[in-house]
Amino acid sequence: MYSSSPAPAPAPVVREPRHAPVAHLVRGGVVEGVHYGSVVVLGADGRVQLQLGDVEAAFYPRSALKPLQAVAMLRAGLPLDGALLSLAAASHSGEERHLAGARRILELAGLGEDDLRNVPDMPYGPQVRDAWIREGREPSRLAQNCSGKHAAMLWTAKANGWSLPDYLDPAHPLQRAVAATIEELTGQRIARVTVDGCGAPLFSVSLHGLARAAARLTTAAPGTPEGRVADAMREHAEMASGAGRDVAELMRAVPGLLAKDGFEGVQVAALPDGRAVAVKIADGANRARIPVAAAALALAGVDPAPLAAFAGEPLLGGGQPVGRVRPVPALDPAPLPTCA
Repeated sequence: MYSSSPAPAPAPVVREPRHAPVAHLVRGGVVEGVHYGSVVVLGADGRVQLQLGDVEAAFYPRSALKPLQAVAMLRAGLPLDGALLSLAAASHSGEERHLAGARRILELAGLGEDDLRNVPDMPYGPQVRDAWIREGREPSRLAQNCSGKHAAMLWTAKANGWSLPDYLDPAHPLQRAVAATIEELTGQRIARVTVDGCGAPLFSVSLHGLARAAARLTTAAPGTPEGRVADAMREHAEMASGAGRDVAELMRAVPGLLAKDGFEGVQVAALPDGRAVAVKIADGANRARIPVAAAALALAGVDPAPLAAFAGEPLLGGGQPVGRVRPVPALDPAPLPTCA
């Protein structure tokens, strides 16, 4: 079982990442395009089984950090579990259940939508967004994909008697608690702090550190903040994402898997025994994220059969399949033994 480091290692180096090819866009047997990126696969003992690209450079995990932010909030006294806790760690699609859940968190805290400081937006889910446009609905803070996290942040701040209007300030006690938790679980100092798309502080760590943190959630004892977040997301996968989202389908396909995506081509996933993978697609292409992550999970010893559904959408030519995105040969699972 993973244990948290008492003293985090130094921050990862800020540099231009030394990414490597991780996926080929193959059309009619010819490599038409190449996606660069980085991949790390950790064994159950925490050791690196495979790395491609630059897994130690500083990068921004984007929403893949949300489970760690949720852990920090539970440690600070946030009284959530189950579906609402999953929503607190979500990049949700903006479905009515997501909006209702965010409203409920605010109601339980004695707060309202006007207290949110995330940016107003249309729903993230394409079908939900299209329906909003047809109905003439306007962007809202509740519809924005991070509203569950922001509602939970507000409740955490209120429960501790911290100020509310500035809860997104990196110097706020809430955000200092989040930063300390991220450093503990990743095992390294934060390299840089900026602002995420939703307005919350965004912390830079390494891809290796992100995978290590995910494994610490899945190997944590039941009832701990880490274990509670992992359980909530696995049991309520669509509250952490949305109907038909690949990350929810991946958690359903692989028993015990915790998975979280992030903008700009980020994916992290971990199993209950501590095996973990993390992926960053350099150009942010979503089409390469899941196929590469699925290949990395196969390398980690996951049964390839349920992963076949995540091989990527076919490339069409004249309406017919003529190719697809394929992970590079270095991600072929054959070289590594299959774990139980």
